[in-house]
Amino acid sequence: MFLWESRQMRADRLLQILFLLRRHGRLPARRLAELLEVSERTILRDMEALSAAGVPVYSERGRTGGCVLMEGYSTDASGLTTGEAEALFAWTSRSAVSDLGLGPQLGTALTKLAASVPQPALDKADALAAVVVVDRRRWFAAVEEVPLLPALRAAAVDRKRVRLSYRSASQDRPTTRTVDPFGLVENAGRWYLLAGHRGHTRSYRVSRIAGAVPLTSAARIPAGLDLQVEWDRVRGEFEGEARRSGVDLVAAVDPEALHMFRLIATGQAVTGHAPVTEPPDGSAPAPADAWPVVRVSLRARQAAVALVMGFGGQARLLQPEDLVQELVERARASLAVHIMDS
Repeated sequence: MFLWESRQMRADRLLQILFLLRRHGRLPARRLAELLEVSERTILRDMEALSAAGVPVYSERGRTGGCVLMEGYSTDASGLTTGEAEALFAWTSRSAVSDLGLGPQLGTALTKLAASVPQPALDKADALAAVVVVDRRRWFAAVEEVPLLPALRAAAVDRKRVRLSYRSASQDRPTTRTVDPFGLVENAGRWYLLAGHRGHTRSYRVSRIAGAVPLTSAARIPAGLDLQVEWDRVRGEFEGEARRSGVDLVAAVDPEALHMFRLIATGQAVTGHAPVTEPPDGSAPAPADAWPVVRVSLRARQAAVALVMGFGGQARLLQPEDLVQELVERARASLAVHIMDS
């Protein structure tokens, strides 16, 4: 086993050397050693191995010397088109792969593939990666820690049951349950475990899982389960409940606070219902009659009240009317506990 691992590691390193020399043409052995975290002597031995295998590499001594790959050498054996190479090498979901504990494997896989991809395709991929950044987090959402994700991935792949210690949003302390992992879903920067529990499909936010112990017993996976279809069903039910418990808010907002109001509202909005800004409503009381109007569907009434109250005199709630009265009552209650008697 150790011998296989050593050969595998060396094969990976040879491909990395080939890739680096293709990109740079010439690199000092010292620099290659630093990049690959080995000794210069190892690099020189690897260069000899590449040369013996028919790869046109050679070493030059002196100040301007180094390890060199003969210009024009190509190993385009992948059959990838330029567009396909762009899609692979500029893929913007690498953070998700890292969360799953597969970041190093993705890096070595791309390095191996790079050795057989035409140089123009790599150049195009680099150009695309330089002008595209994808951040799937909601505004004002903290980065979630998901250290148990690799263990959950392994359990789902191996089809093994898992004993979870889980704290839901409504609980102060974690509770224990045994689940059948169907798979993992990454949604807007948040990871969810989709699993069976007591005959029902449940979604568990991975950042709220305090412990995960894979069991030896096989998971009970429904025949013909399609993870995408099942997730769409669970998500549809959740969003339906959110719409029933949510509220369609209409507020006039001071132009100076409009940008921040929209950003915070976006984070609380029902998925697919971004805030819409309209011209001022002249029938609103001054000064709100001159402010732009924002319409947004929020997931919870309490979030709507908190949003408007948080902007004080820079936002006036226009609709729904029953929520206006609730806002007034909550504002009075807040004053009662925050203003001390003189």
